[in-house]
Amino acid sequence: MDAELKNQGLKRLRCSVQNYNWGKIGSDSQVAKLYALNSGSEIEVDKPYAELWMGTHDSGPSFVVESGGENGIGIGSQSLSLKDWIAKNPNVLGDKVLDKWGCDLPFLFKVLSVAKALSIQAHPDKELAKMLHKLQPDVYKDDNHKPEMALAITEFKALCGFINLKELKAVLQNIPEIVELVGTADAKQVLHVNEQDGEEKVKSVVRSIFTQLMSASKEMITEVISKLKIRLHMESQVRQLTDKEQLILQLEKQYPADIGVISAFFFNYVKLNPGEALYLGANEPHAYLYGECIECMATSDNVVRAGLTPKHRDVQTLCSMLTYKQGFPEILKGFPLSPYIRRYLPPFDEFEVDSCILSKGESTVFPAVPGPSIFVVTAGKGMMHTGLSKEVVGEGDVLFAPANIEINVTTSSELRLYRAGVNSRFFQRL
Repeated sequence: MDAELKNQGLKRLRCSVQNYNWGKIGSDSQVAKLYALNSGSEIEVDKPYAELWMGTHDSGPSFVVESGGENGIGIGSQSLSLKDWIAKNPNVLGDKVLDKWGCDLPFLFKVLSVAKALSIQAHPDKELAKMLHKLQPDVYKDDNHKPEMALAITEFKALCGFINLKELKAVLQNIPEIVELVGTADAKQVLHVNEQDGEEKVKSVVRSIFTQLMSASKEMITEVISKLKIRLHMESQVRQLTDKEQLILQLEKQYPADIGVISAFFFNYVKLNPGEALYLGANEPHAYLYGECIECMATSDNVVRAGLTPKHRDVQTLCSMLTYKQGFPEILKGFPLSPYIRRYLPPFDEFEVDSCILSKGESTVFPAVPGPSIFVVTAGKGMMHTGLSKEVVGEGDVLFAPANIEINVTTSSELRLYRAGVNSRFFQRL
């Protein structure tokens, strides 16, 4: 078969895992199960498995599995990374993707298993990413922005974006410990500002109080969180604590004396049901809290952290970069492409995600698209075939699909899989 034709079929990938300490432990983690099946490795029972990475980022590359490898896993260290394979076969990206992003995937696909809160963080826009990478390349490893989307597999909890002004005023009236940290002058500014003063004025006041809060001394933070904890435990004897107050106590157990515990009061507490998605633009604060999700983002690992983490914090950069937009985030529920496929379309060119739940004995088609795709199978067994290749697939399998090929999927059991690809609106605009 002609080499170029051969490369138009599906390619199996061997993927990377990240064992961050917030991941679910051992076989409690869906990431662990998927990684073990994908790589042929054993699950270590006491190790956290946080993220399965599927893509070309240097911090967690995927490798193309050559057919004929033992157990379908390929040839170990001699495998070609997906990034290098694409560089040798740039036509697999399609002309439009190649013109816009060059010889690399514009998206990074992940599965996350979250046991405890990730850091309060934001991702820089392109301009800031370039500057941070230049100044601190050891901390900010690339110069790209990182818009992202999380699609819940289980119930998934997160903090995301600032609460609205009315809610913020209620927080300052009901949580005396925050006023103690930021001082009455900053608190009064918030209590006296109104929507009629204009969006920029409101944002300026929120920026001021949040920066003051995040910059408090370690001694004050420790003292105030101790007071808050004692007060909430006492009040829980006589009233039902709110969801947010219960969350604050959980966060304090995970990250004692951490400013992130108190700053959680400033953010929206979001609970996604399976099949719901949350997207985050550049410079929006967020923290994932618990659950398992499919995540997709621009190909970057740039994170500016400021709380709920033992890792490097950059409070000054975080507070200066945020948009300070207020209000509850949009929740995407996806829209049907067919009886079995739903599409989640965030407002970013780099990616979209399709979810496919295929009933036993049924079949469906992923139409040809002008850009590349990555598929991950999270449950069941089935068959994926194009005009040029046919692959038996099961849980843990990850496959790369070149641009412009139609893929038929059939199954004899219920099959669950997800696809990441370049946002269809990007192609429609051209």
